[in-house]
Amino acid sequence: MTEQLVSPERQAPGGGPVRIPVERTWWQRHGRTTTVWALRLLLVVVLLTGWQMAAGSLFDITFTSKPSAIAERLGEWSADGTLWTHSLVTIQEIVYGFLLGAATGALVGFLLASLQLAYRVIDPFMMALYSIPKVALAPLFIVWFGIGMHMKVLLAAATVFFLVFLNTAAGVREVDRGLVDAVRLMGGNRRDIALKVVLPSSMTGVLTGLKVAIPYALIGAVIGELVASNQGLGYLINDAAAQFDTAGVFATLVVLSVIAAVLNVLVGLIGRRVNRWKPVEAQG
Repeated sequence: MTEQLVSPERQAPGGGPVRIPVERTWWQRHGRTTTVWALRLLLVVVLLTGWQMAAGSLFDITFTSKPSAIAERLGEWSADGTLWTHSLVTIQEIVYGFLLGAATGALVGFLLASLQLAYRVIDPFMMALYSIPKVALAPLFIVWFGIGMHMKVLLAAATVFFLVFLNTAAGVREVDRGLVDAVRLMGGNRRDIALKVVLPSSMTGVLTGLKVAIPYALIGAVIGELVASNQGLGYLINDAAAQFDTAGVFATLVVLSVIAAVLNVLVGLIGRRVNRWKPVEAQG
């Protein structure tokens, strides 16, 4: 059962729209989503089947491996604990780096974008720092912080910071000035404007920054592991590549993709909860 909004002529006494329960079948409610997921699964099956059949005939498995070999390597690493040990290290680096970079990026973006003069002064410097390839920072971070987990966490955080900062600042600067003026006319102070207008209105920019930053947190952590590490999925890629184990490299990439997908789903769930304040039409 779902609810349907009626026309303005049939409004509730309080002025809001009337919600009338509408009986819908399971397929009417979930059919489109089910179709999308079925097509996605079909696409994956077709691609993997084509890859498996072409491996050894059209492609040299030395360079491309094949899905069955990748699955076998994942099974071996799962059985002996290699996969779980290295995955846990990388997940910790990604999560800590993402949280640190996202928190500081959102806070600095919100504060600076609220101060127009300060933002105009700082903006070109932020863009200059953002343009530096993060892989170029890895050697410097090694000198500063060593090759332990701290270096990977801070490298991931530095990558995430700029993406969240820029999107948060854009969200703050695009707040409807009419709403701000309305709160001022009603006697609201700067705190009321910041917490009741600017913060909710800028959440779209914050959430966009968080979603965009997820793969970059992973990239930052793995880059640090590729440059200097003796544990983690980046180290596992290096080790497999050194032994020309293409199946091992692809297996590690599969694990990294799964981690990124799970983090993306979590941010999406947070986004739905945060956006509950929006009108029904805006929630889509």
